[in-house]
Amino acid sequence: MKRGVRPGARMSLIAVRGMTRASSVAAAVLLAGCAAQRQPLYHWGGYQPQLYEYFKGEKGPEAQILALESEVEKARSKGLALPPGFNAHLGLLYGGVARDDQFRQQLEMEKTQFPESSAYMDFLLHKFKSGQPGK
Repeated sequence: MKRGVRPGARMSLIAVRGMTRASSVAAAVLLAGCAAQRQPLYHWGGYQPQLYEYFKGEKGPEAQILALESEVEKARSKGLALPPGFNAHLGLLYGGVARDDQFRQQLEMEKTQFPESSAYMDFLLHKFKSGQPGK
């Protein structure tokens, strides 16, 4: 009998090498997928902290309006869309300081950008027409 590798062991060695190659390819594909940076869909910027401050009552409406208008400019400069609710929130802030045209314009923009918000935006616009903006 010859000394060396048994026929069954040789087959196992080939199978192990094949699995090693397959797992290396799978790892490379996974790492390549993780490395791809996706562009964000929306420019969130300081919107969430502003919203939090609004509910805490830490800043007045004028200060919040200025901060959100700054975020609008940043989003435009980057070519990104504003997130859902941004225009509606800005509109409600405008309504709170009696900037009626801007209030209406922002709610209409929200409806255009996010049609699923139409029912609520129509409700707010109707409430505004009846003399109760932002309440």
